[in-house]
Amino acid sequence: MENKEKKPKNMAPLSLARHGAVALLIFLTLTSAYSFLTEQNGTREEIALSALAADITSGKVVEIIARQDEIEAIYKDTKPDAPHIFAKKEAGVSVTETLQALGVPEQKLGALTLTVKRPSGFSYWFGNIAPFLLPILLLAFLIWFLSRQVRGAGMQALSFGQSKARIIFPHDKKQKVSFKDVAGAKEAKEELKEIVDFLKNPKKFLDIGAQIPKGVLLMGASGTGKTLLARAVAGEANVPFFSISGSEFVEMFVGVGASRVRDLFNMAKKSAPSIIFIDEIDAVGRVRGGGMGGGNDEREQTLNQILVELDGFEPTDRLVVMAATNRPDVLDPALVRPGRFDRRVVVDLPDRGDREEILKIHARGKPLFEDVNLRVIAERTPGFSGADLYSLMNESAILAARENRATVTQYDLIRSIEKVMLGPERRSHLLSVKEKEITAYHEAGHALAASVLEHADPVHKVSIISRGRAAGYTLKLPIEDRKLQSRKEFLDDIAVSLGGFVAEKMLFDDLTTGSSNDLAVATALARDMVTRYGMSDKIGPIALEESAGLSPFGGEYAAREYSEKVGSVVDSEVARIMSEAEGRATDILKKHRKALDTIAKKLIEVETIERDEFEKLLIANGIVPKKKQEI
Repeated sequence: MENKEKKPKNMAPLSLARHGAVALLIFLTLTSAYSFLTEQNGTREEIALSALAADITSGKVVEIIARQDEIEAIYKDTKPDAPHIFAKKEAGVSVTETLQALGVPEQKLGALTLTVKRPSGFSYWFGNIAPFLLPILLLAFLIWFLSRQVRGAGMQALSFGQSKARIIFPHDKKQKVSFKDVAGAKEAKEELKEIVDFLKNPKKFLDIGAQIPKGVLLMGASGTGKTLLARAVAGEANVPFFSISGSEFVEMFVGVGASRVRDLFNMAKKSAPSIIFIDEIDAVGRVRGGGMGGGNDEREQTLNQILVELDGFEPTDRLVVMAATNRPDVLDPALVRPGRFDRRVVVDLPDRGDREEILKIHARGKPLFEDVNLRVIAERTPGFSGADLYSLMNESAILAARENRATVTQYDLIRSIEKVMLGPERRSHLLSVKEKEITAYHEAGHALAASVLEHADPVHKVSIISRGRAAGYTLKLPIEDRKLQSRKEFLDDIAVSLGGFVAEKMLFDDLTTGSSNDLAVATALARDMVTRYGMSDKIGPIALEESAGLSPFGGEYAAREYSEKVGSVVDSEVARIMSEAEGRATDILKKHRKALDTIAKKLIEVETIERDEFEKLLIANGIVPKKKQEI
């Protein structure tokens, strides 16, 4: 942060020095050019006037050219690249008088071709005044150039408090977005259509005494399309769109953020009807009074100015402020009270139908092979946001281009799902024979437990090819999108997480670090069941912990409001859940040991098993696979 804050202070001297160097270079270049232009031809040769008279008398000279104060002589048999011969004479005296005075016979002068050139016009005057005028002009240019840069630096300092908002005007067709470009988020679009209607036709609202909300807060996970929805509102209403990030208000100097807020609102009011959009408003809208930053906390001053501007709206201003955040829990209560950001629109993750529509939008401009089924891809991407789906389609196009193919296939899309979820394949990360066997049995343990347990998600793929930080992975996807999760599903998920741990322990009588992440995820889930979801018989329906926001030192922290005695019971309950889950996983792997060996050996052989092949292995070992979702 310090480097960023010092940047405006140091930029002016650096810029001035850089422009000064440029001006000096221009000055030297022009000086050299002037010297080159005013310098006479380099082949010029001057002789004494008496020597020229002797050459004329001897008949060597055939032509003379008389100028104001010099004579140019052209000799017999003079070659084109030979120097021109010049001799100085007294100005105001004719050339014939001068040469006769030096003893040149009259008949010799009569035999010469005599040309008299009188200087006149622009070239004459320029040649006379250029040696004095050009240096003055060059110096004046240098002074003007440097003063302009100093004035520019001063103007930057004066504009320090001006808004840095980016503006999208209604006539900008390239950046204009409408609701047709936003798939899914049906409820959010319905809420926002009222804002569009108000900006287009405010009279029908005002005539009935209704006032449209001044502020609209878009809340949702990262990548769900909050910014895109705000731009779509401006596009549908055909009004200017002022966009700025909350962090752009905050500077080192107190009062700058508040000044930028005032400037932003003034610009928007002049362009009304218009929309102001503040992205990541939690950067300046956090709860005040935390004591961080002292009495002159710049962030709090900026927030105060935003609150004042929201209160200063008149119903006829036709100015709507929209903001986006994925942390609504940390916002100051004064910011979300009625009269300010009182319209809160939740932008959820898309369901399967919405994901298919989003994929269709991002597939525009991409040639798809005839085997592409976007509905299947939508089924395999639960939990994906709109940004994830965009990345998926883009990665699939990159994969096709990398393999020199002109169309995107279904296989490209399926591979891109895993790349977005887990990271790129690391085929160069070679495992030893022993590590490969351990990884195969580890992943086979996960997959087998997930296939046998009733409430676990079905397995779509098992692989021992490294992706991201994982040495192998088991891809499990739910049969259908769900908002709620039951206790039985949690218990089965914990048992599946321990399937790899149990397989290593049972097959090799040893443990590796490969289960560390599985244990961390399972333990956190068991603790949440006990302390947050009331899923423990000993503790009962009591929420002992809840997220209390962000720690001043970074990261989230949970508020604990229970005694050490209750804490001991919580620990014992977590241990019991984990122990029972380990026992269930152990029973499954022992009962289906033959299936475990079959899956592991197949993984060692081919490294990756897709769903259809995996289900064939289950059926061959007497296990009935879970039903596939209807597509």
